[in-house]
Amino acid sequence: MPHRLRKSRKNRGSRTCGYGKVGQHRDQGSKPERKAGRHKHKWSYVQRYEPDYFDKRGFTCPRSLRRTGRVLNVRELDQIAAELPVENGKHSVDLEALGYGKLLGTGRVTRALTVSVVSCSKSASQKIKDAGGEVLALTEEKGE
Repeated sequence: MPHRLRKSRKNRGSRTCGYGKVGQHRDQGSKPERKAGRHKHKWSYVQRYEPDYFDKRGFTCPRSLRRTGRVLNVRELDQIAAELPVENGKHSVDLEALGYGKLLGTGRVTRALTVSVVSCSKSASQKIKDAGGEVLALTEEKGE
């Protein structure tokens, strides 16, 4: 279609270009943010087409977040243990004192460790036991 026949050419100089009163067809477009009026005059639209628009579902127990806190993998634990002294043939690591709440099983263990931690995954405790160490954990999580 030639440019001279396009609707945009006919609308040049008309201020609104065929979009009605002043300010129409501006700003919002198809932005993904919250649209204006969803809690006011467009409430019926929200109820019908987007009922989960304002939903927050479930809850998070603050106590459990505080208990586990930061996590550490077995890989980093092995590096930390290299800097600690040996007691009874094992490196003793207190993760609670270091600010870690949970031990996960990514990586491998190369030395015997005695680890004190709040929570420990099953794979992490198994790797430490296979290397000749032990885990003193309050809870051991289920794993495959």
